[in-house]
Amino acid sequence: MMKKMNVESFNLDHTKVKAPYVRLVGVTEGANGDKVYKYDIRFKQPNKEHMEMAGLHSLEHLMAENIRNHMDNVLDISPMGCQTGFYLAILNNDSFDEVLVTLEKTLEDVLAADEVPACNEVQCGWAANHSLEGAKEIAKEMLAKKEGWREVF
Repeated sequence: MMKKMNVESFNLDHTKVKAPYVRLVGVTEGANGDKVYKYDIRFKQPNKEHMEMAGLHSLEHLMAENIRNHMDNVLDISPMGCQTGFYLAILNNDSFDEVLVTLEKTLEDVLAADEVPACNEVQCGWAANHSLEGAKEIAKEMLAKKEGWREVF
């Protein structure tokens, strides 16, 4: 039996999930009634595979820039340290279906990209560590398995 942890993902049995998937992690309500919906967008099977850093870094830039073209209330999309996925935070939108459509459109934008946005020393903290080709390969793999995104276990 695992000890109950403060971080939701630390309480998830990573040996039982089947990536790729999209999972609602939780909802946090603010003092004024606003709600933040946090999603686990898992690209790779935990402890079996991971995204290479240069491709992940470029995918982060591409998704962060492009997801906002499809959904207005995105607060953040950021990579997991384990390099298996991303967290997505959305304000006041509880539509799981809209999240899936938005993710699909965003990944299609990645495939159509001819450059990585903000891939320079002024706008990025490690501008030398990017791979547009790597980002496209990750996006292509994720899109190929979109029919299974709703299945976590």
